[in-house]
Amino acid sequence: MYFQDLFHYTFFQNALWGSLFASIACGLIGTYIVTRRLVFISGGITHASFGGLGVGLFFGLNPIFSAMIFSVLSAFGIQWLSRRQGVREDSAIGVFWSFGMAVGIILTFLTPGYAPNLSEFLFGNILTITRLDIFSLVILSIILIVFFITHYHQIVSVSFDAEFARTRRIATQLIEYAMMLFISVTIVLSIRLVGIVLLMSLITVPQMTANLFTSNYSKIIYLSVGISFVGCVVGLFLSYFLNIPSGAFIIFVLMLMFFVAKGLKAIRFTRR
Repeated sequence: MYFQDLFHYTFFQNALWGSLFASIACGLIGTYIVTRRLVFISGGITHASFGGLGVGLFFGLNPIFSAMIFSVLSAFGIQWLSRRQGVREDSAIGVFWSFGMAVGIILTFLTPGYAPNLSEFLFGNILTITRLDIFSLVILSIILIVFFITHYHQIVSVSFDAEFARTRRIATQLIEYAMMLFISVTIVLSIRLVGIVLLMSLITVPQMTANLFTSNYSKIIYLSVGISFVGCVVGLFLSYFLNIPSGAFIIFVLMLMFFVAKGLKAIRFTRR
């Protein structure tokens, strides 16, 4: 009965819907990130978004919107520095990672009035998701699904071998910049779930778990969406009853699922 009562609360309904659509967006984007080996880039964009949060708080803007703009510019800046200016990719990531964090810290402490509470941005709180956040995730998920359906073969080609895709006259640069845009937007809209500190795990661990069972690109997407949603829901329930921060517990559940799957696969392999 207590479980049923939870579903009557609006904040809990919002958390479930947010988990679903965030899982769809992260499942699609995370598969590209893991396959393309862009985990470090996603981490750089995630932490660079803190600069946008600081800009929003200092100038009285919507912090999510300012973080999104800052993240997109950072993502394009990483691409531009590494591809056009001869800067090593890891160095370009480090530049924007540290610059974003520095700007965010400086502007946050310079914000007039009481010091803003950044815990929900840094560590996440899925129970604070609003209707606007859900609507934004729905729109993002629809756009991502349409883009992946219409450009599926190009995305797969670029994911596995961009140089070969370029020889096949695929617009690799367009795909790369479009995906960097989607990565940035997905990261920012998912911040409320697990926070900046742990977000990188949400877009990589489900894909790693799915990859234990299949190497098929589309199947990894489907599995990672399911794994991510199950992890979010289980983590949400357990964190609520144990009174533990939801963001950390969601990642803990996802990591636990990965190690259990890894162990089951190892046992199955040894029995052969």
